[in-house]
Amino acid sequence: MAFEGLSSRLQEITRKLRGKARISESDLKEMLREVKLALLEADVNYKIVKEFISTIQEKALGQDVIKSLTPGQQVIKIVKDEMVELLGGVESKINFTPNPPTVIMLVGLQGSGKTTTAGKLANILRKQGKKPLLVACDIYRPAAIKQLQVVGAQLNIPVYSNETSKDVVHIAKQAMSVAMSKMNDVVILDTAGRLHIDEELMQELKNVKSNVKPHEILLVVDSMTGQDAVNVAQSFSDAVGIDGVILTKLDGDTRGGAALSVKKVTGKPIKYAATGEKLSDIEIFNPERMTSRILGMGDVLSIIEKAEEAITEEDAERLEKQLRKDELDLDDYLAQIRQVKKMGSFSSILKMLPGMNKIKDLNIDDKEFDKVEAIICSMTKKEKRNIKLLNGSRRIRIAKGSGTTVQDVNKFMKSFEMTQKMMKQLKSNKGGMKNMMKNMNMDELGKMMK
Repeated sequence: MAFEGLSSRLQEITRKLRGKARISESDLKEMLREVKLALLEADVNYKIVKEFISTIQEKALGQDVIKSLTPGQQVIKIVKDEMVELLGGVESKINFTPNPPTVIMLVGLQGSGKTTTAGKLANILRKQGKKPLLVACDIYRPAAIKQLQVVGAQLNIPVYSNETSKDVVHIAKQAMSVAMSKMNDVVILDTAGRLHIDEELMQELKNVKSNVKPHEILLVVDSMTGQDAVNVAQSFSDAVGIDGVILTKLDGDTRGGAALSVKKVTGKPIKYAATGEKLSDIEIFNPERMTSRILGMGDVLSIIEKAEEAITEEDAERLEKQLRKDELDLDDYLAQIRQVKKMGSFSSILKMLPGMNKIKDLNIDDKEFDKVEAIICSMTKKEKRNIKLLNGSRRIRIAKGSGTTVQDVNKFMKSFEMTQKMMKQLKSNKGGMKNMMKNMNMDELGKMMK
């Protein structure tokens, strides 16, 4: 997961701070030393780390934090505010032209994930009401055009290509004409990359820029390459000029150094982050929410937004009525699993919840939920509505039908019974959720979810 090492280190530091009624100057220096080490281990640029620590120290001492009644909380707030600033301060979105089509040119090295990102970007913009056109401008890499066509077909988004032309500027101009005739209000150019930065690559991009005049040039960088990603960003910014960055493979970048360095080094904002392999796994990069995730404060707003996209109002109302009547059966349970799966991986969703970072090794294999789905689908309607019918012979039949074991069936039934019990608790007690979370052992919850 993104920022895994940094997140656990910083959360431990902030946990110690919260417990302190008083903080001495030596306590503050020790805390800053730990923060510095955590950032360096996360592969953040040394100069940025030095400046970051210096700013926190200056603000912490300058605001008489040590003498305040809640020094721990004040220091945590300063760390959080500075990290938000380091990540870009505010959310930065695409600047759409009032006279469409808006042209977005994606640039970057080969292997950074440009083609897949082009599809992901088109997908998220379509959800915002846009009508995108993907354009295959990579005429060098074998199968690059075919790859974009496959991505476009999966998303049902049109792709323009011209396999007979070797003139990228000509292809881009033709695509503009097609977009205007088909009423596409966004054109996304998937340009060629190289294995390294060279003059030929930069000149081609400059030619497209000067002739097509894109409204946005977005650099796609692989966050897993750490400081190399930052160096690439600096080179593209200097040579071609970029308006923003899209970080790919952020879900696999356990350190997070690229995200924490790229804005400061280039002066250009991170506009999007790709967080998984699915074509829906992309989100607008929000510095404040990302900082909250890193510091273990949760990101409930992002969960709500994902839920609003995945779960219809009608389904939510139906579930609410059934919960009030105490009628949560296995069909309802299966429907909820399928809806939540649309939101992304279970691990990534749970880690956005405040306090869930306390669970050790929270790595939930989504294949386990495929197993649960198979188990439920192997039951009769009567069994789904009344789990008391599930005696030994029925469980053996269900295990055979779902390709699982009786132990798998028993394990799932135990967890479902626990879910029903929790729902009853919430219904019958005032402040049920609060009391339930208060008394819950987080490590035990982690074991239950595995």
